[in-house]
Amino acid sequence: MSNGTDQNRVKKLNQGEVSAGPVIYWMSRDQRVRDNWALLYAQELALEKGQPLAVIFCLVPEFLGATLRQYRFMLKGLAEVKKDLRELGISFFLLTGDPVQEVSRFCREARPGALVGDFSPLRINVGWKEAVAEKLPAAFFEADTHNIVPCRLASNKQEYAAYTFRPKINKLIPIYLTDIPALQYHPHPYLRPDKGPQPGQKDYHFTDWQAVEETLNIDRSVPEAAGFKPGEAAGRAAMEHFIAFKLPVYDRDRNDPSRDGQSNLSPYLHFGQLSPQRLAYAVSRAGGEEKDAGLEASKEAFLEELVVRRELSDNFCFYNRDYDSTAAFPRWARESLETHRNDPREYIYSLPDFEAARTHDQLWNAAQKEMVFTGKMHGYMRMYWAKKILEWTRSPGQALEYAFYLNDKYSLDGRDPNGYSAIAWSIGGVHDRAWKERPIFGKVRYMSYKGSKSKFNIENYLAKVQALLET
Repeated sequence: MSNGTDQNRVKKLNQGEVSAGPVIYWMSRDQRVRDNWALLYAQELALEKGQPLAVIFCLVPEFLGATLRQYRFMLKGLAEVKKDLRELGISFFLLTGDPVQEVSRFCREARPGALVGDFSPLRINVGWKEAVAEKLPAAFFEADTHNIVPCRLASNKQEYAAYTFRPKINKLIPIYLTDIPALQYHPHPYLRPDKGPQPGQKDYHFTDWQAVEETLNIDRSVPEAAGFKPGEAAGRAAMEHFIAFKLPVYDRDRNDPSRDGQSNLSPYLHFGQLSPQRLAYAVSRAGGEEKDAGLEASKEAFLEELVVRRELSDNFCFYNRDYDSTAAFPRWARESLETHRNDPREYIYSLPDFEAARTHDQLWNAAQKEMVFTGKMHGYMRMYWAKKILEWTRSPGQALEYAFYLNDKYSLDGRDPNGYSAIAWSIGGVHDRAWKERPIFGKVRYMSYKGSKSKFNIENYLAKVQALLET
């Protein structure tokens, strides 16, 4: 096959066979045209059979608490996808509604020779694919284009921690951290078999983006995030800016919330507008042949987070179906948290108190305000933020509920394996070890205002957030 997609990236989801008919790529998690192995694999199948290629995306009217902030970022990116695909001779169709019903309906009308989807470890996405696979007579494939090392290949079980996962993935990185071929202009156009939709069929060819947004059943009170331009081109530009200006000092600045030291690429990675493999490949080659010790340390630190830690979160969600509940916590954490469940709390806050940043802790309040305003929170602050929610709520279950609600409502990268695993680490010790036992936390790692003060200048961070709010 022309683009040579590694078959370890691909899993067949049903018993159907590839036959005559267009190849359809069901885009979901990876919303980009370039550097997309699922789209490349779909084109390989189409070119091999001399068939048309089309891309569909099914917009769900509501999705895991996402608000106008996340939907608008996504829709603007998808409009760019449609434009870029048109220039390559590939049709893009936006479906709306229940994915099982709408994707199945589209396939009944299009009669594809094959359907290709991208990989997600989340229960809801897995369930959609399983239901579609049962209805589809044609072959249905899934290609992992979100992980550098395919999730199923990296490990066949839930890994206990980064130290158990790291040697497995590092062994495979030299094989999978490669350049990615370009999508070709597709010579076989996707044409309707008739002059228009038949009675009872939808006209998929026209997309009224504004009308689509108006049909969404979502919270519209959260505005677009300041400072993040959506789309694949913007993601590429943000990557290039990071490598040129921030990567050289990343190891020095990354853990200091008072500095602008993080990559700020997580929204683009979450929506698949930027390929993690492209980013890792570009970072690994930064600096060329010259070896600068500071740059090499920064590259190592960034790739640890981008590859090992990020792909460990996919492993967690894929192999643990309870990833968003206390059932996902390791036994030692569940038992010690239960032992301290009724410990007295000095402070108890309601969800409205947390949401409005009305706590006694100015550091926590600043982190919450930063997320509400910018759509993003510094990684260190998210750990502190989640641990304090555990400390100031009545139970670990309530703490998880509040943390997921706030993160998914305001963060552009909410509803993501990274978020689920980071919050589970903070509240339930997932991917961590047992620490000295203490009230409320049991053996789960504790973080404090005093400890934060020893790591960075809190006053500078508070001033930074206040300046953001006043812009």
